[in-house]
Amino acid sequence: MARTPDLRHVISPAVRDLIELAHLDDFDRVTEQIRDMRGCTRPVNLTGWTETRDATTNTVVRSYSTAAEPTGRLLTPCGNRRSSRCPSCSRVYAADTYHLIKAGLSGGKTVAETIYQHPRVFATLTAPSFGPVHNRPTDHSGKPLPCRCGNHHPEDASALGTPLAPDTYDYTGAVLWNAHAGALWARFTTYLRRALAAHLGMTQKALNAAVRVSFAKVAEYQKRGLVHFHAVIRLDGPDGHTSSPPAWATADALDHAVRTAARKAVLTLASDAIGEREITWGERIDVREISAFGDGELTDRKVAAYVAKYATKSAEGSGTVDRPLICRPCSGRGYRNGPDRFRDLCDHCDGTGQAEPLKDLRVQQHVRQMIRTAWDLGHLPEFADLKLWKWAHMLGFRGHFSSKSRCYSTTLGALRDVRRAWRTAQADAARARADHPTTDATTLVTESSWAYLSSGYRPGEELLAAQTRHDIAQTCAAADRAKTEGEIHL
Repeated sequence: MARTPDLRHVISPAVRDLIELAHLDDFDRVTEQIRDMRGCTRPVNLTGWTETRDATTNTVVRSYSTAAEPTGRLLTPCGNRRSSRCPSCSRVYAADTYHLIKAGLSGGKTVAETIYQHPRVFATLTAPSFGPVHNRPTDHSGKPLPCRCGNHHPEDASALGTPLAPDTYDYTGAVLWNAHAGALWARFTTYLRRALAAHLGMTQKALNAAVRVSFAKVAEYQKRGLVHFHAVIRLDGPDGHTSSPPAWATADALDHAVRTAARKAVLTLASDAIGEREITWGERIDVREISAFGDGELTDRKVAAYVAKYATKSAEGSGTVDRPLICRPCSGRGYRNGPDRFRDLCDHCDGTGQAEPLKDLRVQQHVRQMIRTAWDLGHLPEFADLKLWKWAHMLGFRGHFSSKSRCYSTTLGALRDVRRAWRTAQADAARARADHPTTDATTLVTESSWAYLSSGYRPGEELLAAQTRHDIAQTCAAADRAKTEGEIHL
């Protein structure tokens, strides 16, 4: 190891740490780890080892230990899907989601290539109105119209999505709708099969024996803080994507069933504090057929790219925060059980249960009120099981942002396994090029031991990661410019 110079005159701790890293024996390996993660913002630090042996000859085929690393640890990507938290890992998640959705539309990834011939629609289900909000309406020709307030709002106006009359806006209904959106979707899928059977004039049992309904959906936040769902819905034969549906199972029948099921799906809530409420879909329901040959308005690629884009988004698009607001020591309860088993006020939050006061959040008043409403509703006995204080930063939404039916296509886990197998194959190929003997994969035995160390970078590594992210952003921007210039040239 090279001798590290005296760095006491270097004021910046990050620069000082970077110089120390640069004087390690294998600084290239430090940069390689960060580059391989494409600048992940908060990597997981592991220590441990793994060893693969050939059981027949008891020879070591592959081995690795973090003791051989310059910093004594292995950096692995955090895997966070949210682009607001980790742009690098979210791009991987978006790419996987794209392939998952596209495989269910045009085949591949273990899905039959004839899947594009099956009836498919792209449906959008929205939330109902809980009061008029500032918006940018248009007429049937797309001409902009004034908002109800009388103004023409620009696209980036901060007022968009906020109530025209905050005092009469139904915040309770809005938060409860978000909280039950996932359950409403489950109810919709049940009614979808019933509506399809009724439209085709057959029993549901007969329909299930002839047709399987598959779907993949993603949730997106609107400006007003309410989620709506985009879904790819497909009709398959009884054996799933490997079998074709009957001729009478058409896209028109699926369109009719989606609209009917959306109107009939209702959840009823009963509460002494707020009375009885009905959770329903909004009036705006859009259902469009996906083109089978890529020459229509909605193609396989466009739909897959659209869904993948929103799979990495969270509630921050509506102006809220991207972190939980509960006090972790007391789990949002405001108290902790003392040694005498009596409830003691939590010292960290002074009994509020909040990690930070809601009044101090740097958000719009509309968002703050939805957060406060979710917090208050969560402490009502009838809504205690919803744990809305835990999801207050999500404005009450507790469901998965992306999900699919079991037989829609491949899985994210399967796609990760393919990448892992590819990396292993690359390592074996390199081993073969180095004239090492090849082994039978069926006789290999792997042993390993790993321990979590921490999360994040050293100060100097953070500078290297920032440079990596900058280089990737510059490359992507150059590619986008080249693509745009090519389209203009054409």
